[in-house]
Amino acid sequence: MNEFRIYAPARGDDESSGIAWLPDLLFTGGKFESGIALVCGEDGQIKSLTREVEGASRIVRLKNRALMPGLVNAHSHAFQRVIRGRTEYRSAASRDSFWTWRDVMYSAAARLTPEEVYDASRMAFLEMAIGGITAVGEFHYLHHAPDGRPYGDPNLLAKQIIRAARDVGLRVALLRVAYTRAGFQKPPDARQARFIEPDPQTYLRHVDELQNHLMREDEGRHGAGAWVGVAPHSVRAVPLDFLREVGAFADERRLPFHMHVAEQPAEVSACIAEHGRTPVALLADEGLLNARFTGVHAIHVTSEEISALSSARARICACPTTERNLGDGIIPADRFFEANVPIALGTDSHTQIDLLEDARELEYHLRLQKLERNILAPSSETNDSPSHGNDEKRAAATTNISALAARLFDCATIHGAASIGAPGGELTVGHPADFFTVSLDDPSIAGSSRDDLLAAILFSLARTAVHDVVVGGHTIIDDARHRQSSEIVERFAALQQRLWGKR
Repeated sequence: MNEFRIYAPARGDDESSGIAWLPDLLFTGGKFESGIALVCGEDGQIKSLTREVEGASRIVRLKNRALMPGLVNAHSHAFQRVIRGRTEYRSAASRDSFWTWRDVMYSAAARLTPEEVYDASRMAFLEMAIGGITAVGEFHYLHHAPDGRPYGDPNLLAKQIIRAARDVGLRVALLRVAYTRAGFQKPPDARQARFIEPDPQTYLRHVDELQNHLMREDEGRHGAGAWVGVAPHSVRAVPLDFLREVGAFADERRLPFHMHVAEQPAEVSACIAEHGRTPVALLADEGLLNARFTGVHAIHVTSEEISALSSARARICACPTTERNLGDGIIPADRFFEANVPIALGTDSHTQIDLLEDARELEYHLRLQKLERNILAPSSETNDSPSHGNDEKRAAATTNISALAARLFDCATIHGAASIGAPGGELTVGHPADFFTVSLDDPSIAGSSRDDLLAAILFSLARTAVHDVVVGGHTIIDDARHRQSSEIVERFAALQQRLWGKR
């Protein structure tokens, strides 16, 4: 291993100016390398991965740490952080399900002020950052005041969420949600008053205004910090003509297009009743599936629907922690992988915010269902996702379990970035310097060799092992702490006291 000279930073140097980060191990090209420095330029982009760092104005030595690309959370409802722990009891219903959980969520959604949306979102984003997440797709559907009246700025609450992400230091795709009805042949639901925008023209005008605002706000900055996508909530919440207009708008602007799809059997049945087709079949027939489309959940799908998603080069976003918490079902990840449908990951309702836990649950849920092990481990003959080229060869360089870990890690990084249109997802020259480090002496992974470290991280890492998190060359988590942690937690605790009234 080469010896590095350690340079003191010049007085007044910006943190992102010519920094070389020197970990013991760096994950790139599907494996951990020693003696490699990540050099970040003034623009927050990776200038080189090199053993020669003589030109760097500052060197940061990351002793006894492994450096990895930042995780990407493709599906979040940040305000739902306030209901964690509030739904874990038997309700008056004869059988608790997603639909009874939703009643508690509506109760919270109806009472949050704009500043409280900011506080709840900042808490969720802080927890993401502490866990190594550097970018998030926020599926945002709180648009109006609690009584349903529009704010003077129709994007006021979206801007509060973007403000929260910026203050924590995360990149954010604001996936602005279209929501226009309670469901097929259902009367309006007063609890959804904050969500509803009556027609596609109103909705798309607001998306356009938000996109223009973010372009002005980011002018002169290095790299994208916040951007927009479109997100019809679901086939039950958006009629077909509305969907078609949103799809055309997304195509014209090349925007990410996200949508809840086939999360519960009741949703599938309602779609068949209205359209004579299942949700995925409807979207396929209407030409709404493409490489920018991400179907969130996609649990209750047929083989034909999986083939349609594959043919369209669409993606899926699984949220296993939420899906098991709500009793939604188990995503058929093995069938999606066999059909070359990339899977991203999301933390959704935030009953737990740990994207690596969601990654391992893709495999573990199937183990419980099938009574087998290593179900998602690709064979040497398998051609993994078409967007990855030689991923299979690099992953199979050690053992099958390493190939499985590499496949799951791609879900938490590369596929998530592609889903929300984020830069990054991997550590390569020209990509942003978005990464996290883990402490190699953390009890959860201590003693791992270089070859089995990725598997140890994917299946055993405790969040206490995450030491540093850097976004665009700027440190947002240092020694497992965010500089605003105390204030964020205090304000969130006060919010919870106001909402729920108990200590």
